[in-house]
Amino acid sequence: MKVSMPRFDSAPVLVVGDVMLDRYWHGPTRRISPEAPVPVVKVDQIEDRPGGAGNVALNIAALGAPAWLVGVTGDDEAAAKLSQRLEAAGVYCAFQKHPEQPTITKLRVMSRHQQLIRVDFEEGFNTDAPALLAEVSRLLDGVKVMILSDYGKGALVNHQALIAVARERGIPVLADPKGQDFSIYRGASLITPNLSEFEAVVGHCNSEQQLVEKGLALIDELKLEALLVTRSEQGMTLLRKGEAPLHLPARAREVFDVTGAGDTVISTLATALAAGEDYPQAVALANLAAGIVVGKLGTATVSAPELRRAVQREQGSERGVLSVEQLLVAIEDARAHGERIVFTNGCFDIIHAGHVGYLEEARSQGDRLVVAINDDASVTRLKGPGRPINSVDRRMTVLAGLGAVDWVVSFAEDTPEQLLEQVRPDVLVKGGDYSVDQVVGAPIVKAYGGEVKVLNFVESCSTTAIVEQIRKTEKS
Repeated sequence: MKVSMPRFDSAPVLVVGDVMLDRYWHGPTRRISPEAPVPVVKVDQIEDRPGGAGNVALNIAALGAPAWLVGVTGDDEAAAKLSQRLEAAGVYCAFQKHPEQPTITKLRVMSRHQQLIRVDFEEGFNTDAPALLAEVSRLLDGVKVMILSDYGKGALVNHQALIAVARERGIPVLADPKGQDFSIYRGASLITPNLSEFEAVVGHCNSEQQLVEKGLALIDELKLEALLVTRSEQGMTLLRKGEAPLHLPARAREVFDVTGAGDTVISTLATALAAGEDYPQAVALANLAAGIVVGKLGTATVSAPELRRAVQREQGSERGVLSVEQLLVAIEDARAHGERIVFTNGCFDIIHAGHVGYLEEARSQGDRLVVAINDDASVTRLKGPGRPINSVDRRMTVLAGLGAVDWVVSFAEDTPEQLLEQVRPDVLVKGGDYSVDQVVGAPIVKAYGGEVKVLNFVESCSTTAIVEQIRKTEKS
């Protein structure tokens, strides 16, 4: 299945659920306490992150989608921190505040990227269910998908009413379930239990076939559209009635911390559905996002550029021959990672040692090298009849195989000026005996503050010279 990156900026999602503050105390450990056989941590950094449903909403905003969050908190410093962090990230918060109860806070003491202990401050909330339902109803008109992020902390006490009000308006409802009573999620579009949560409800699964059979039975029982079982190192399984099971392998290159991975899965899945993707595509994106987030420390998010880069790896377009549209997306992602774009152009009809050395030097001017080549018609106009010797497809394939080259793209005009206007490279380089002012496109690049550099080809090495030598050899 080919995975594509959708537009998330028009995919608003509403998250309803248990909001909490994840607090991290970081510091070095250099000795054992004389009071007990435990390490002494000298705290030198305190970090606060939204957790629970807050992390789900934060993940949605990190993808560039509009996010709304309805939850329950205390009226305290932790609630203020939550609102501050979430609203700064672009999440609209509608918290029901209870002055007599504290905001749920989970404190983790960390040293050298290892969690030493977790301390929880929490009490179950006496949620005003009618008021929460009214707030959700008010916000539903502006969203395309709703998530129930259930951590069993008391914010969600009227699951069926929340599901009903959304489904009446045709809005899909995704639920991250908690506990062993899944009947409270009846009528949802999809639920996302992990394997242990799933087996706690349906019983142990001895085989893939048994997992599928029990999953489909659960879909019937709960009147779901789909069921996604997340299976840690075994990936994910998407089940739908009347459709073949979709098993996706885990994508993590290195698992560092699984905290919040479920939040990333359901947030990416919901945002992709809101952007118009179907279940298989949305699940594939969620699987890629999960593979990214487990390589991070603690409760974390996956940004749109990170996910786009993973999609490009999946498509094989992280390097190689691209269309102009693909190239612009790849460059946007590279710039989001702080990478410097170098651009050069030419016919590159017969690749020789001069080209190779020149392209290696061009690549050294930045982090990514774009090589734009004239298509066949423009080469003929520039070089005359009989040229090019190699077609544009062959020339692009050879260039893409060079280690110095990241992306190859073709253009139909005689000059790359139109392409330069779109790409806006940090550095424009050209090989040959030119002055900077003679380089085609130099005024364009200089106008926005880019650099223009002239590099030398290997002396006495050119395509024209090679062609002439071949002709002389043939005549002799």
